[in-house]
Amino acid sequence: MSLWFTASAVSEELGVRWELSQTQIGWLAMAVNLGFVAGTAVAAVLNLADIVRARAYFAVSAVLAAGANAALLAAPGFGEAVACRFATGFLLAGVYPPAIKMAATWFRSARGLAVGTLVGALTVGKAAPYLLDTLPATGPETVVLGASAAAVAGAALVALFYRDGPFPFSRSPFSWGLVGTVARHRETRLATGGYLGHMWELYAMWTWIPAFLAASAEAAAPAKATATGAAVGLAGFGAVAAGGLGCVWGGWAADRTSRERVVVLAMAASGLCSLGIGLLFGQAFPLVAAVALLWGFFVVADSAQFSTIVTETAPRDAVGTAITLQTCLGFLLATVTIQVVPSIAEAVGWRWAFPVLALGPATGIAAIRRLARLRRPAPPISPAGGVPVEPCTRPTSSPER
Repeated sequence: MSLWFTASAVSEELGVRWELSQTQIGWLAMAVNLGFVAGTAVAAVLNLADIVRARAYFAVSAVLAAGANAALLAAPGFGEAVACRFATGFLLAGVYPPAIKMAATWFRSARGLAVGTLVGALTVGKAAPYLLDTLPATGPETVVLGASAAAVAGAALVALFYRDGPFPFSRSPFSWGLVGTVARHRETRLATGGYLGHMWELYAMWTWIPAFLAASAEAAAPAKATATGAAVGLAGFGAVAAGGLGCVWGGWAADRTSRERVVVLAMAASGLCSLGIGLLFGQAFPLVAAVALLWGFFVVADSAQFSTIVTETAPRDAVGTAITLQTCLGFLLATVTIQVVPSIAEAVGWRWAFPVLALGPATGIAAIRRLARLRRPAPPISPAGGVPVEPCTRPTSSPER
């Protein structure tokens, strides 16, 4: 997944090379999301995950995505660069969703932690280009080709060593005929609404937090401990990579409490960070970087739980359709805020660029809280006096328990 943000990590150099505006730089990030949506939709309609063996599907997709990413260096201009980024996202649809399904076949009782750990690894992978960009004498070639090499290595690991686990999933393909069923099902709508709130914030934060940190360090007075370029780059990497630990925590906590509780806590914390980090713009860099790391931890900590909630709430014959719709709508929505954030930064400055992202967690929390009330079992009525009696039950956060 290191292919995802290669253009964003070297956006300054690419912007100079092709004389790009901030809006065009945003398109380099948006194109990956749009390609991923298209790839996910095509894979779902053709049911590729069930037709092609998992390790072959993953490995071939990763190698082709590495090639599409490397082709960015040969692009003569903006249009061709966007096409390369779109192709990269399209092909990563054969890596990201299948990987989660592949890992989950090995777990039952600890599936939340397992999937959370995998999403954490994907998060660190997405942060890798920002780390490569901090190496001495690094240019776009090092970042782009380094990410492509990592994707090829990942493809080789899966092709040579992966085997499906003992807990395979039942076949649940996408169906156009079930779209209406999913849209009318209230619990699925609320679960999807929570996910959309999460996606409103997530990819815009990942795309632009390194630029925010760089601008904040540049605006800081020398007395406020202005950071070096390497420190700023490492902080940008850390702000995204911190989500790896957040995902592990989210999976662990969801297996022990409830998915809804973890989701609400994570979105509340990330929403507060999106509101507050701008107030620290231009202040001492260690303080700004610390809040960015905290934001990065919580902004994706709940990510792995949304698909699981949909599998638990959607009608049994429509689970595949519900997950596909959820994913496509979420990544489409993320393209909006990827463009909104730099537009606000250009208009009124980076200090006020991120508060708009808090709208996502706010609406997501509202949806998930309503869903939790719907899913909470009603207490039984005492025959003697009609007084509700609280049942003694174990947590029901994981259907595999």
